[in-house]
Amino acid sequence: MGSSGFSWTLPDHPKLPKDKTVALIVLDGWGEANPDLYNCIHVAETPTMDSLKKGAPEHWRLLRAHGKAVGLPTEDDMGNSEVGHNALGAGRIFAQGAKLVDLALASGKIYEGEGFKYIKESFATGTLHLIGLLSDGGVHSRLDQLQLLLKGASENGAKRIRVHILTDGRDVLDGSSVGFVETLENDLAKLRENGVDAQVASGGGRMYVTMDRYENDWEVVKRGWDAQVLGEAPHKFKSALEAVKKLREAPKATDQYLPPFVIVDDSGKSVGPIVDGDAVVTFNFRADRMTMVAKALEYEDFDKFDRVRVPKIRYAGMLQYDGELKLPSRYLVSPPEIERTSGEYLVHNGVRTFACSETVKFGHVTFFWNGNRSGYFNPEMEEYVEIPSDSGITFNVQPKMKAIEIAEKARDAILSRKFHQVRVNLPNGDMVGHTGDIEATVVACKAADEAVKMILDAIEQVGGIFVVTADHGNAEDMVKRNKAGQPLLDKNGKIQILTSHTLEPVPIAIGGPGLAAGVRFRKDVPDGGLANVAATVMNLHGYQAPSDYEVSLIEVVDS
Repeated sequence: MGSSGFSWTLPDHPKLPKDKTVALIVLDGWGEANPDLYNCIHVAETPTMDSLKKGAPEHWRLLRAHGKAVGLPTEDDMGNSEVGHNALGAGRIFAQGAKLVDLALASGKIYEGEGFKYIKESFATGTLHLIGLLSDGGVHSRLDQLQLLLKGASENGAKRIRVHILTDGRDVLDGSSVGFVETLENDLAKLRENGVDAQVASGGGRMYVTMDRYENDWEVVKRGWDAQVLGEAPHKFKSALEAVKKLREAPKATDQYLPPFVIVDDSGKSVGPIVDGDAVVTFNFRADRMTMVAKALEYEDFDKFDRVRVPKIRYAGMLQYDGELKLPSRYLVSPPEIERTSGEYLVHNGVRTFACSETVKFGHVTFFWNGNRSGYFNPEMEEYVEIPSDSGITFNVQPKMKAIEIAEKARDAILSRKFHQVRVNLPNGDMVGHTGDIEATVVACKAADEAVKMILDAIEQVGGIFVVTADHGNAEDMVKRNKAGQPLLDKNGKIQILTSHTLEPVPIAIGGPGLAAGVRFRKDVPDGGLANVAATVMNLHGYQAPSDYEVSLIEVVDS
């Protein structure tokens, strides 16, 4: 114990034993909603999850997984996998992404910070480039933050501004890009009236240009680089509005997949390539789809694609996207300091830990779980296994994804009896849900349920305990709805598919032969959320949680 009085040693739980194997399963994108045709979890054969829900009522409940429960600004903010896993692992609620940026913009602190001071050095002679997702979806970025940043940057000396837009259609309605571009163009016109040379320079759809993640497809980032930095793209237009309207006319065109375009002047020259002496800000607050472009903008040694020309720029992210890689090294808003996560405590207390998922969610069950920190706390106590995700296809093509492979690794880890905690993320409901393919999402949910069964069977064999929960909703509601909850139809009478996360609560179930008699969910935590899971799991490992953690969801009743 240091002079501060801090100790990693957790007090023993007075009634619960240590050394039980605890399987901790996170179903990604698995919320609880009314049963109907568009609830893929309801439609799918999910006997394992059904049995948990129909089992002992004191061993199943719902948790809040959106809005303030996960550190987001309002109850209209859907949860996401990053903030969800932060809350699950940290056991406390931290101001997150959007909220941090909101506070920094509202107070004006953002303009006094090191990051802004750094990019400001380019304003006198260079251009300020803003790259990010143009929508009010609130998952990766928000239009109003971009508007405030444009205003603040111009008030703080930016004379020439270029915006490189990425259209959404995933966290918001397909087709909404047109309205967002109109709003942005109006703002830029006002800046021009005030003597600031401000315009859109390039664009493209988020899933085809720039916003790839987990090094799935560097071509996506290259398309963005060519348009944003080199000023080269297959499509050239005089205005962003014309670009988006025209490109949407192509058969099967969607906002998510619009091809890259550049805006050109009357002589056909690109109006805003990134050149030596310029400043660049990626204005998304969510990290996962900015990390790759950040590497391309920041790293001198870079071999993922030929950058052709590497301008000497001042680059900053809206936030730091990877704390371990210190990427980017400059950022406008400082991250939440998440120290003393449950994973670190448990390792300090001798709890051997195994964590596994496939590529698309491996970071969630490790990096985000551990408070935005890469690597092991103690490599002798932990093993993390990443199973490569399918690449080069959309996830509805192989909706089973790697669920069974993840479950097999978990099963083997449990049966080896080397680990006290075996933690997995099963990505199917979320990744396939995002494609909007209802039939494939049903297959995905069934596959996830089968994976859960394999893990629970292993827990049965070793006399262990299981905790099954989720990080946010998605697959349980695949259709847009009106205020009364009825499905919305488009002008052709077809249902409007919902590809985004939801605001629904998520289940948590506990059980297994190792669960002590008398353990049940408490009745006095009705608003429990994801952040309450960490203390709960610590209890199941035989420890009491630190006093500043959100309270445990369980109690032990003497029978």
